[in-house]
Amino acid sequence: METEEKIYDVVVIGSGPAGMTAALYASRSNLSTLMLERGVPGGQMINTAEIENYPGFNSILGPELSEKMFEGSKQFGAEYAYADVQEIQQGVEYKTIIAGKKVFKTRSIIIATGAEHRKLGVSGENEYNGRGVSYCAVCDGAFFRNKELVVVGGGDSAVEEGTYLTQFAKKVTIVHRRDELRAQKILQERAFKNEKVDFIWDSTVENIYGDNNKVQGVKIRNVHTNEVKEFAADGAFIYVGILPNTDKFRDLGITDEEGWISTNETMETSQPGIFAIGDVRLTPLRQVATAVGDGSLAGNAVFHYVEKLKENLATKVVN
Repeated sequence: METEEKIYDVVVIGSGPAGMTAALYASRSNLSTLMLERGVPGGQMINTAEIENYPGFNSILGPELSEKMFEGSKQFGAEYAYADVQEIQQGVEYKTIIAGKKVFKTRSIIIATGAEHRKLGVSGENEYNGRGVSYCAVCDGAFFRNKELVVVGGGDSAVEEGTYLTQFAKKVTIVHRRDELRAQKILQERAFKNEKVDFIWDSTVENIYGDNNKVQGVKIRNVHTNEVKEFAADGAFIYVGILPNTDKFRDLGITDEEGWISTNETMETSQPGIFAIGDVRLTPLRQVATAVGDGSLAGNAVFHYVEKLKENLATKVVN
C-alpha cells in the first residue's frame, strides 16, 4: 500500500456542498485539510440544471455553483485527491483511512459522502437511465415539453416533483403502490387540484420498455389482482426514497439500521473525532443550503476537537 506519511488534522470524505464548505472552514482555521472524492466535486449539484433556492443567486446552474464552491474550498490551502474510501480504522493519536492502495492518516474525519436515489430494480431502468428514466424533475423536466410522463412513488418528492413536471408535460400520471398518498397534505391538495395530474393506485411498475433509444412506456401490476398492463409514456420519473452512501462506515457503529448517521448539534457522531454532514445525516431537509450549514458547523467544531487533542497528547508527553 501507498501510505501518506503526513498526518492531516482533518480529512473530509466527499466534496459535495457540505464537504467543500467543511474544508473551507477547517483550512481557514489553519488546519491541514484534505478532501477525498471518488467522483466529480459538487455532489448532486453536478446533475442539477438550475438552483433557484441558494442565497446570493436568483438562479445558477448546478455545475457552475459546484465549480465556484470547489475553487473557494481550496483558497486557504485545503488539498484534494481522488480516492474511493474503503475503511476507517480508529487509533489513539490518529485515524487511518484505507482507500484502495492509498492510506491516509488524520486526527479527525468528516464524512460527507451524500446519498443517492433508491432504484426500482426493474428491467429497463438502467438501460434507459438518461433516455427517459430520471430521478430529478428539475434537471430533466424541460426535455419533456408536451409529453406524457409517469411518476413512481407517493411521498413528498414524488408528489411535489410530479406537480412541478406539469409546467412542461402534457400529462403526469403518478403510480403508487397504496390507495392513498404519503405526502404532506398541502402537496396532495395541489396535485389533486391540478388538471394535468392523474393517479394509478395500488400498483407497482414492473418494467420500463422502449425502442432501444428512448422510453415508450411502463408495465404496471395491480398489487391486489396481479393484473399487468402496459401504459404508454415518454418518460418515467422515479421517487421511491433515497439511500445514504454509508455502507463502508457501518462497522464504526455510527449508523442506524437504514444507514443514516446521527450527530449532535456540532455534527459530531458517537465516535470522537468523526463528524458527519450533509445528506448522510438523519435530517428533515436535504438541500444545498442545509449542507453548507452543516459544513460550516463541522469545520468549526473540528478545529476545537483537534486543538484539544493536541493539547492532551502534549500533556501526556510532558508527564
